[in-house]
Amino acid sequence: MLRRVLIAVAICGGAALGWGLWHSYGPGSTAPPDLAAEVDRVDHILIEKTSRRLTASRRGETVLSFNVALGFAPIGDKQQEGDGKTPEGLFKVNRRNQNSSYHLSLGLDYPQAEDLAHAKDLGIDPGGDIFIHGQPNTLGGVLILPGDWTAGCIAISDAEMEALWQLVELGTVVEIRP
Repeated sequence: MLRRVLIAVAICGGAALGWGLWHSYGPGSTAPPDLAAEVDRVDHILIEKTSRRLTASRRGETVLSFNVALGFAPIGDKQQEGDGKTPEGLFKVNRRNQNSSYHLSLGLDYPQAEDLAHAKDLGIDPGGDIFIHGQPNTLGGVLILPGDWTAGCIAISDAEMEALWQLVELGTVVEIRP
């Protein structure tokens, strides 16, 4: 009898966990097919940390929208290397890495002059190498890590990264809000 109860609890717990992950991190992306097909690039990417959302737009019209994972300690602005925070502010895409360890990556121009000055005043390293990227290549393009797991980057699924990659040029504005 106890064995049956334990098996039932394990099955229900696994189902609840699966449903929770699917509900939180399942197919939450939207790409209006007519607009996405017509657009050859986006001019603005908005990342809203509180809602864990990336919205890519062209001339104010939403082209793509995805759920994101952030740094492992996402509340607040990035202050220093290793704090696990995703920076806040206005940035630009300043590099593209097709050989990234995280299935394509778009680099942001963080740290900026004010970040460097602030860190210098405090005697700390502001960190760097902030990217919008896909999942770790070690996952084989099959799994999506749940929750906030990056060191300060913005992560999306590999398929979403491929779609975004096609639409983003160097100089694209990236706005990261709390």
